[in-house]
Amino acid sequence: MATEQAYDKDKLHLSLQQKLGIIFSFAKDKVIEQIQCVWFIILYLILFQLLVLGLPIVYSLMIAAGIGIVIIGLAFFMEGLRLGLMPLGEALGSTLPRKKIWIIPCLGTSLAFGFVLGAFATFAEPAIGVLRAAGAGVDPTAAPLLWTILNTGAGNLVNSVGAGVGIAVLLGVLRFYKGWSLKPFIYVGVIVLSTFTLYFQFSDARLQHVLGLAWDCGAVTTGPVTVPLVLALGIGVCRIVSTGGSSNTGFGVVTLASLFPILAVLCYATYLFETKNYYCATYSEADWHKVAIEEAKKEGHDRYGYEYNTDLQRFGDIVAKRRIDSAGGASEADTARTLSKQDSDEVQAVLKESGELPEGYSLQTQIAEAKITTTSLSDDNGSREIVQVAGTQTIIVKDGVSTPDEMWDPDTEIMKALTNNFDFFPNTFRPDEDKKDPITGKPNGKLDPGEDIYFIDENGTVVYNQADVLYPNAELNGPDQDRGAVEGALWAIVPLCTILLLVLVVGLRQPPKHYDELFIGILCAVVGMGLFNLGISLGLTPLGEQLGGNVVSSFAAIEPWAADGFVDPMFASSNMGKALAILFGFILGYGATLAEPALNALGATVEKITVGAFKKSLLMQTVATGVAIGIGTGVAKIAFDLDLWYLLVPPYIILMFITYISSEDFVNFGWDSAGVTTGPITVPLVLAMGLGIGAKTGAIDGFGVLALASIGPIITVLTVGLIVRKKPKKSDEAEIVTEVA
Repeated sequence: MATEQAYDKDKLHLSLQQKLGIIFSFAKDKVIEQIQCVWFIILYLILFQLLVLGLPIVYSLMIAAGIGIVIIGLAFFMEGLRLGLMPLGEALGSTLPRKKIWIIPCLGTSLAFGFVLGAFATFAEPAIGVLRAAGAGVDPTAAPLLWTILNTGAGNLVNSVGAGVGIAVLLGVLRFYKGWSLKPFIYVGVIVLSTFTLYFQFSDARLQHVLGLAWDCGAVTTGPVTVPLVLALGIGVCRIVSTGGSSNTGFGVVTLASLFPILAVLCYATYLFETKNYYCATYSEADWHKVAIEEAKKEGHDRYGYEYNTDLQRFGDIVAKRRIDSAGGASEADTARTLSKQDSDEVQAVLKESGELPEGYSLQTQIAEAKITTTSLSDDNGSREIVQVAGTQTIIVKDGVSTPDEMWDPDTEIMKALTNNFDFFPNTFRPDEDKKDPITGKPNGKLDPGEDIYFIDENGTVVYNQADVLYPNAELNGPDQDRGAVEGALWAIVPLCTILLLVLVVGLRQPPKHYDELFIGILCAVVGMGLFNLGISLGLTPLGEQLGGNVVSSFAAIEPWAADGFVDPMFASSNMGKALAILFGFILGYGATLAEPALNALGATVEKITVGAFKKSLLMQTVATGVAIGIGTGVAKIAFDLDLWYLLVPPYIILMFITYISSEDFVNFGWDSAGVTTGPITVPLVLAMGLGIGAKTGAIDGFGVLALASIGPIITVLTVGLIVRKKPKKSDEAEIVTEVA
């Protein structure tokens, strides 16, 4: 008793102010840590648009608020991972190989848990939400299968990716148990994926447009949730089952988690295509459309996607019709060169009064057709000629680009993005759900409790869920908006943590040592992901989209993103402008990768594994250069409208040869280095940037940049690894010989 009193007397007592000071200092360090990770990429994007492109940042206040929210969210989320999810993963990884769950063998338990962990960790990845949101920019008439996957099939897309990661983790755990090499998995994976890619490319245009999305899914899955948890599980398993202390402990799972989601999405697309369960474009100028209609008629059907739900088909028709209507008439270039009625009246008044154009307006000559007429000054063949361009007209244009007023109400917009009325199943489609009339047996056309219906009014406007409106055809239904940031965070974190806790406490009967830290960590993870999702929608996505759209002004005449006005290309040669866009992507990839904290940790691990032969600084520069080349190539792919397959298949075939002649250690961390490049900031920005470039260049989709950003570092790391292996230090050789002896 006396001892307890003495202990209590010796305890350090802090005032509230002192406690708050400690918490503030800790929080400040965590926020500064995240700022150090993101400052370069954010500052680079803003300065490039302002100084190089000479265009203002649209919705700058909203974007600034979004970036601030992202930084705070990441600080919470990373701390939540450290306190909550990572300890759970490590405890399970070290316990599962030693203890049975009821009568299930240790191996079976570990494999089953690996699958579940991989799948649910993928659902918690922040970038998955960005991937789903990308479907809004796809034209259903040009790419019906891609549109179906990203819109009405978005839920199944995420499930497919989760299943792919689950299988990858399962095989990774099995590989650790058996001590198998990673190389055979790589050979088989690359051959299968290359075969699928060539089949999609050359069999049908509808399949071809899915390739970029599928390969990008491999990069999206290896994010801040999946990689730490999977590595924690892998390291824990290796510690128990390893007999020789393998130096590549834990490596290789990230590689498999990058390859299998690609295969899963390709299989899902093949299933929809072969079962005819996708949107049928009612109108399209593409050649495949006519061929597909003829093939369907031969099978006795009026449309090629005849197994697609009728209501979903009509929903797709609405989207296609609105897109065609909005794209009809004048082109973007012609519209941007016109004047409003107010501007026209101002020009007329000033011209009438002074005979000159008002300030801010200028004359511009347009050439309608590339034909010239010549008039000789004399009959002499050597005389000079007057050369005129046929079909020219001179118009008055407004100089410069004006951005819309900052019409942003923080309270309204933040609350709108923060929650979707706590609807956890907003994309669940329930066709024909309108309540039936008991007498006629037909839908009553009214909004009853629990229903979710809409219709198209006389003006072509979609009217949603209005109780006082009579719906002419209430069977028409479609996918709702995505979950809000809060619902998305709860849906991602809570099920994952619940499964981890149930397996640990109920199955293995090994409760966590510190419940208080655990629940604080889970709470931090939920709050952090909620804020991060909110910041993405308010800041990163708009910034990436407008940068991607505006960088096109370096090689094409465009109307800037969400602005009023027109910008002529920066260079007379479009190739020079495209070279600038590629350089922009290269610098973006290089700087963003060096800022990734995971790269720093990987560099230290690799330097230790290679006994100093592969220095940490060398690895970081090698990976950053590979990512830079990959993103630059991705920008070139969209700018020059290149096919993705010959930017992916030949490099992967070359990688198979390099993998074959490389040592096991280098193969493991070389292939895993691709997972380091897909950080929580890089993925949303690069994905949004690619889609923005694609939208302005008229590309059917802007996917593929992330896939190329992933293959670049694998090539550079393995290539440098071969050079390093051939030139080992003498001191290192002596150490290795001593260890073997």
